[in-house]
Amino acid sequence: MNGLGQNPLNYHLLNALKVLLDEQSVTRAANRLQMSQPAASLILRQLREIFGDPLLVRAGGGMVRTERGEQLRGAARQLLAEMDSLLVSPDDFTPAESRATFTIAMPDHILPQMFNGVMREFRRQAPLARLSIRALGPDNDFEGALASGATDLVISNWPTPPDYLRIAPLFEDEFVCVVDKDHPFAKSPPTLQDYFAASHVAPGDYAIAHRGVVETFLTENKLARERRVVVGYFSMAPYLVPGTDLVFTVTRRFAEHFAGFLPLAIVPSPVVYPPVAFYQLWHERMQHSPMHRWFRHLVGSMKRLSADQPYRN
Repeated sequence: MNGLGQNPLNYHLLNALKVLLDEQSVTRAANRLQMSQPAASLILRQLREIFGDPLLVRAGGGMVRTERGEQLRGAARQLLAEMDSLLVSPDDFTPAESRATFTIAMPDHILPQMFNGVMREFRRQAPLARLSIRALGPDNDFEGALASGATDLVISNWPTPPDYLRIAPLFEDEFVCVVDKDHPFAKSPPTLQDYFAASHVAPGDYAIAHRGVVETFLTENKLARERRVVVGYFSMAPYLVPGTDLVFTVTRRFAEHFAGFLPLAIVPSPVVYPPVAFYQLWHERMQHSPMHRWFRHLVGSMKRLSADQPYRN
């Protein structure tokens, strides 16, 4: 690496270093950085020369960080956060002038329509800022991401979120069943016996150590349904129901959206599931940040902002 006074790093390279080390993939890093794969490869080569280390090496079918890469990952994230904070007054925040990047993680059953109002207001108030929306998945360590600052907010509906995280409610919904329009349940609402004898399509768990409301409720009450099909993407499930005997238990907003253009019927659930509460989570370290407070307030207005765009057929 170059000596003191000849530091070749700038914000652009430092951000690229963080993204490459986070993703451990040139292709995924290129997508996040909104550049071509050859350009990302060129930057990786440049960073390897600067640090005198491979940073990422091949292992199995992918790449892993070297020991030096692991060290630099945390350092780069901290430096970027400190550099971003220089642009924000400790006592004030002006969204219209901010060039900060906000990162939010949420499952794909938060409908785009529900989030669209937030997006419109984000673009109106902070046209120079950036927003990164990441999917929650079973391999996503959202608690670590919140603690490190890699993620600003998490939106979810787990029955028991981590109690050390800050929480604010967003909206509530109820559970219904979605079936094919010619399914027997569409003609006669199912009984409990019918429901548990049926074949179900269900989403897989989307976070480490956290199960959804339906599975948690059934387990706590020593009940079980036949999960014939398990999908990793919520929004795929409605497309698997038409023309089959499958039953999909999901929130009403989600069901009404897809029933608007797929041959589906919405029927009451014979299992009285508790209302599902959606909320936003954040780490205590961000509680007093003016920039973060603005972002939380914006996301917290999700229900109100989406009210002028009801779900349409």
